[in-house]
Amino acid sequence: MTRTAPADTLGVRPLTARSVVLSTLLGLHPPRLGARHFVRVGELFGIAEGTIRVALSRMVASGDLVQAGGGEYELPERLRLRQARQDESRSPRTRPWDGTWEIAVITAERRPAPERAALRQAMSALRLAELREGTWLRPANLSRDRPGIVQRQCAFLEGRPEQDPAELAAALWDLDGWAGTARALRAGLDRAGTLAERFTVSAAVLRHLLRDPLLPAELLPGDWPGPALRDHYEHFEDAFERLLREHIFG
Repeated sequence: MTRTAPADTLGVRPLTARSVVLSTLLGLHPPRLGARHFVRVGELFGIAEGTIRVALSRMVASGDLVQAGGGEYELPERLRLRQARQDESRSPRTRPWDGTWEIAVITAERRPAPERAALRQAMSALRLAELREGTWLRPANLSRDRPGIVQRQCAFLEGRPEQDPAELAAALWDLDGWAGTARALRAGLDRAGTLAERFTVSAAVLRHLLRDPLLPAELLPGDWPGPALRDHYEHFEDAFERLLREHIFG
């Protein structure tokens, strides 16, 4: 019987030279690496040197990479922000929750579509949920900075819902759906055999963690899989980072 790869059953993105380059940089601090080192990374996944170098050129042309001199490449500012969000999703900065919710009300007048889309993206990155058009909220249990686009266009208040806060949270976020995918991804990491399989599934895990609402424990269903999925990911990431450094710099 042919073994089904975890990536096939989970519907994660296929491994490409671009995804290898991007995921490698997103895991490095600072996110900068030389072309010859990317070639060595590609060797781990059976990707030819020419394919890696073509990917680097195309990523520079599309704005996904910046040439930093000395044959090195680094992430542009927008992807450094993504890296910061990924780091936060792995080790979120939480604070004790006293039942208060933060509420954002959009106060800006009519705005062009790109500006509205950018604001929605920023609000989602802050892990706020939209109650109705122009009103976003979440439990006030996270410590993070608000970007300028949010501060310019929103007024923030604090309050407490009169209804059951757990019911409100369940209405704002698809908690069962997130939990189901998290358990499938954790199982996928366990089943992944090859390095390429583990790499693609782990990238899907990281994207899924970015969608974790990071709610207080009091508002979550029992046996919430978020912490277990983070632990699984960290074990893989530690092992992969050691392998990467040994192969590239060893």
